[in-house]
Amino acid sequence: MPAAGFPLPLPVFRALAEAFVPEAAALDARGWEEAEGIVGGFLASRPASVRRQAALLVRLLDLLPLVFHGRRFRSLDVARRTRLLEGLQDAPVLLLRRGIWGLRTLAFMGFYGRAEAANAIGYRADPRGWEARQ
Repeated sequence: MPAAGFPLPLPVFRALAEAFVPEAAALDARGWEEAEGIVGGFLASRPASVRRQAALLVRLLDLLPLVFHGRRFRSLDVARRTRLLEGLQDAPVLLLRRGIWGLRTLAFMGFYGRAEAANAIGYRADPRGWEARQ
């Protein structure tokens, strides 16, 4: 489990992450724990108002498909989730577009910030710079 107090509804966050990063569907419990720890740690450093706004957006995204599909976001298949998010990322409302892109960034951060993902894609950045590669 992620650290207590993870600011976003977990089932919806996971559904969002799988729509933004399809490879996330293959994560095991440890992988999800790491990803959620990265995202939770980042959000903990943000003001409480930002955490509340992110949580509100995630909850609203979970409810929005009820209007069109009669199901919550987390209950939709990945293709429908992705189509919904793609439509919202181009919405005429700037605040909504920013929110979707922010959630996308959190999903990428959680997935690719894990050491296992960094190794899998060959990411070798080091705080010591290029000298560390020799």
